Order: sequence, then C-alpha cells, then structure tokens
Amino acid sequence: MNETISPEPGSPFQPKTSGLAIWSLVLGILSLTCFSILSAIPGVICGHKALSRISRANGSLSGKGMAIAGLVTGYIGIAWAIFFIPLMMAIAIPNFVKARQTAQMNSCINNLRMIDAAKNQWSLENDKKGGDTPTENDLLPYFRDHQMPHCVAGGVYIIGAVTNPPTCSIPGHKLPE
Repeated sequence: MNETISPEPGSPFQPKTSGLAIWSLVLGILSLTCFSILSAIPGVICGHKALSRISRANGSLSGKGMAIAGLVTGYIGIAWAIFFIPLMMAIAIPNFVKARQTAQMNSCINNLRMIDAAKNQWSLENDKKGGDTPTENDLLPYFRDHQMPHCVAGGVYIIGAVTNPPTCSIPGHKLPE
C-alpha cells in the first residue's frame, strides 16, 4: 500500500518543492507574457513531469498546485500562440504587400518626373518643338550616371513627345495630372 507521509504539526519534516513544478509555472507565465510557444511547450512538459514525480514521491515532494498552474498557463500559451501568430500574419502580410506596391509606384512616379524633366531640358537645349520625341540616348546626359531610370516593378517606360508626359506600362504608375 502507498502511504502518504504527512508531516505532523511541529515536526521538522517539510516536503521539498519540486523544481520542475516551479519551472513549469515560470515557463507557463513567460509563454503568456511573451506570446511564445517556445516557452509554453517546455512549461507543459515540465508540468506533466512534475505531477508524475510528485505523485510518486509519497509526500516528500510538494508543488502540485504550481505544476497544475504551469500546465494551465502553458496550454493557454500554446493555444494563444496557435491563434495569435496566424492572426498577426493574416493582418501583417497584406499590409507589407500593399506597402511594397506603394513604394514601387512612388519610385516609378519619381522616375517619370525625372524623365519628364530630362525631356524638357533636352527640348530647351536643342531648340525642339512640343511634338518632337527624344530617344533614350538623347536623354542619357540628363541623368545621374548617364543611365536611364527603370521601373522597379518591372514596367516599361514610354518617353513620348515633349508635350506628353512619359508613361509606364504598369497601371497606376503615372504622373499626377
């Protein structure tokens, strides 16, 4: 028969608190505060091991409450991470994609402004009329490093006549009117 040893009042015997129970509780609380599944899983494992050792110790180990609290907080931390991380990804990824597209569009619009300014400078310096259309080679001296800007989103620029604004092949990438 398994007898539980319980200390008598005034006796010097005090059961030792299970270290695994303490770790279970600490890791469980950490998993809730940091939303970390990396501390929740070890917290649950420590909690189960602590409960097992406490039940086999016949009263020489205590900490059952801490082990149970560690299990509860660890399982809540796992459930929270399984729910919270995908939710945050579902919110963040579309916003990152939209921010990237906006940045690419703004970069393209700035390039179109540079092309338009180069066309105007070319027409003034070469006494050209509004219907004249420069080539890329005509505009190269007006750009830094003598290189034609390119659309970072992969669009193709159409220079057009001096009086017409340059365009990009990607919809939405255009100079404001």
